[in-house]
Amino acid sequence: MLPLDVAQKRWLERGLQNVLHRWGYHRIITSTLERLETLMAGGAVDRSTVIEIPDSDGGTVGLRPELTASIARAAVTRMGDMYPQRLYYNANVFRRADLDRHGRQQEFYQTGIELLGASGTLADAEAISILADCLQSLAVPNWQIILGEAGLSRALLAQFPIKFQTQIRWCLAHLDRVTLEQLPLAPSHHQLALSLLDLRGNPDRVLAKLATLELDAQSKTTIANLQALVELLTASSPQPLPLVLDLSLIQTFDYYTGIVFEAVCITDDNAHILGQGGRYDRLLALYHPQGQNCPGIGFSLNIETIQQVLQTHPSMPHYTPKPDWLVVATTSTAAAAALIYGQKLRSTPTLARVEMYLDRGEPSQIRQIAIGRGITQIAWVGEQDVKVEKLVEK
Repeated sequence: MLPLDVAQKRWLERGLQNVLHRWGYHRIITSTLERLETLMAGGAVDRSTVIEIPDSDGGTVGLRPELTASIARAAVTRMGDMYPQRLYYNANVFRRADLDRHGRQQEFYQTGIELLGASGTLADAEAISILADCLQSLAVPNWQIILGEAGLSRALLAQFPIKFQTQIRWCLAHLDRVTLEQLPLAPSHHQLALSLLDLRGNPDRVLAKLATLELDAQSKTTIANLQALVELLTASSPQPLPLVLDLSLIQTFDYYTGIVFEAVCITDDNAHILGQGGRYDRLLALYHPQGQNCPGIGFSLNIETIQQVLQTHPSMPHYTPKPDWLVVATTSTAAAAALIYGQKLRSTPTLARVEMYLDRGEPSQIRQIAIGRGITQIAWVGEQDVKVEKLVEK
């Protein structure tokens, strides 16, 4: 990662960190390497995407492809029973690239939260409100939050023959109407499948359409909770929340048990997925010594995607900081004095970026080098004296 990329990512992370601190979240750092059973628990990860490394015990560990499983394990085994826990992370994750795609990126950066030990509509609203706050604070343009419900989507899928459920799920997740229409389903199932694909749009319209479907009591309760969440988000948002309800939204991770959501940015040429998350109420039990259930909800933001979307943002760094000073030893015997003076400049209360001139050269040549690099002051240091020269770019 080049210095300008680092500067931009740090700017994003600081902005997001400020939001998360205001919501009372604390940073957690987990191991980059995890045992495969930790990563694979709950169907969280497809093993084919994990970069595996042999360990010293003859087993295998993996580079983390996401953070939720690692944080869940740390929370239930090391943080006691003080809930709710509000945790956030800035971290890199790793995913194996396809073998036939040489040079494809395998390391990514994420910022995310995990709200552990809290269930219900208010906890769901907190997570989504934080996501909206993050996007607003960075001034991301044209963003939307797409909201789904994993439990309800599974209940709707259960109405189809088992042998077709995986294909239908794939079609819904990828909005593939053509393949869905070609599946050899009964006419009634075809009609239901296409109606599920159309359960996307304005929350009030989608909820009204759901009310016309024949559903069991549990699904009706889920819909009522979903409606309560939408109403709470709408009532509590200081400005209209760009919320899309999408019952075809099915995340690839199987551990989601309740609401799922994505943040997207709509541009002229594409819809960029900025982040994703959801509720996972059974994941922590997989790591608890007594198998005790503990609810959780969280999301992750894709830093590289946000960085790409915000390239024209006026506050995004577009160059690395320029040095404030160039310190030049005027003679070979003045090197120690130059180092001492440079350290004196660095010790000021305000940050001063001070570089040493390490070569020999004519003063006019040194001035041109300094001007070319945007340096505004040169300290010419002799054994007994220092002359400060302010530069004016011509």
